[in-house]
Amino acid sequence: MALVLLPGLTNLIDDISEEKKLPPQVVEAALREALLKGYERYRRTLYIGISEDPFEEDYFSNFDVGLDLEEEGYRVLASKIIVEEVESEDHQIALAEVMQVAEDAQAGDTVVLDVTPEKEDFGRMAAATTKQVLAQKLRDQQRRMIQEEFADLEDPVLTARVIRFERQSVIMAVSSGLGRPEVEAELPRRDQLPNDNYRANATFKVFLKEVSEVPRRGPQLFVSRSNAGLVVYLFENEVPEIQEGSVRIVAVAREANPPSRSVGPRTKVAVDSIEREVDPVGACIGARGSRIQQVVNELRGEKIDVVRWSQDPGQYIANSLSPARVEMVRLVDPAGQHAHVLVPPDQLSLAIGREGQNVRLAARLTGWKIDIKNSTEYDQAAEDAVVAELIAQREEEEALQLEAEERLAAEQAARAEEDARLRELYPLPEDEEDYVEGEQEVYAEAEVAADEQPADEQPPEEEQPAEEEQPVDGSEDAR
Repeated sequence: MALVLLPGLTNLIDDISEEKKLPPQVVEAALREALLKGYERYRRTLYIGISEDPFEEDYFSNFDVGLDLEEEGYRVLASKIIVEEVESEDHQIALAEVMQVAEDAQAGDTVVLDVTPEKEDFGRMAAATTKQVLAQKLRDQQRRMIQEEFADLEDPVLTARVIRFERQSVIMAVSSGLGRPEVEAELPRRDQLPNDNYRANATFKVFLKEVSEVPRRGPQLFVSRSNAGLVVYLFENEVPEIQEGSVRIVAVAREANPPSRSVGPRTKVAVDSIEREVDPVGACIGARGSRIQQVVNELRGEKIDVVRWSQDPGQYIANSLSPARVEMVRLVDPAGQHAHVLVPPDQLSLAIGREGQNVRLAARLTGWKIDIKNSTEYDQAAEDAVVAELIAQREEEEALQLEAEERLAAEQAARAEEDARLRELYPLPEDEEDYVEGEQEVYAEAEVAADEQPADEQPPEEEQPAEEEQPVDGSEDAR
């Protein structure tokens, strides 16, 4: 068949490559696959109204499309196996037919033949299929490149621009770097901030949370405004001491979406200094609060507490409850990380916070269970008795858990031993070969032992039964 001409093929590939920001080789591969799907549709339409579709799912796996960019056209090619007797004309070709062209051809060899249909026979349905498949393949390639582009980003924080709204999610445009095209990213409702105003074309700093494969949509970017990593990034950009390494962020506890509307978002950040002369809290706050104010502005007024980290758990817990003033911290159960914090009556509500937010964030920041107690009403003996009961209950639960784990381990060991015994008695098919070899070795050892046995110890030969005497003359008188 002659080459099917596609005028302007080269310009078409270049235009698509520039528009979709894809390499020309990727566009060519997508076009070849689309044309192949169009040819498959053309072949199937020949049987519409005549009979059922005779083609299996992988029937056209030996077909391919070759693009000719110089002459601007394409050919459909089929790889066929040379056989003596042809059973499938699309997959096989007769040896006698091939030998008319190549006398040295042999059965089993593969030849590539041109099976391109005429352009007017291709049909509207096949052409429409080609366009649809091409568009889908280009989208898939774009998404695949997006996934590769964003998956290995060193900086997970991006500048995003609001495009539109879908249900409760905000669709934003993000870019991985200077000069790179923008791609869509989804900001789900749970990752939004209550103080944000998501109007069209508004820009925000977002944290790249995930690049995942969504069914029927391909690779999808998910970003977040509530992730603690965004707070860390903002401090790293605003505080030179963190960039230099003299100050480090130890822990972050953030509640961007409080359970109640009456409670605003709040974050606690624990910092420490590598150099003794550097004040980590002062470095993060800045002169007159200039540095932390930049972070607060980016987070739309979110309240941020910067506290100093300490190796002493008691001191660390006291610092984490800032701005409340703490009188004493009692580590009543160090093994269970349980502490009682005694505060003056006028500091009680401040230490707890609105709806318990302050103490809740302090517990997340330190990893300790914190109970706020009124220092004037604190009964140490009674509290110690309660704590002792809790400790005893915890130890009992731990002992039961340990006992259960040991029992489970013993049961598994016994089960494994029993399985091994049964496997030896009744070998599985995969063990049959090893089992037979083992039996053969046992028989071989027994034979060697028998051969080495002394002659005087040989077992007596079995007596053969005596044959009946037959009459000499063969007459019946001998009976």
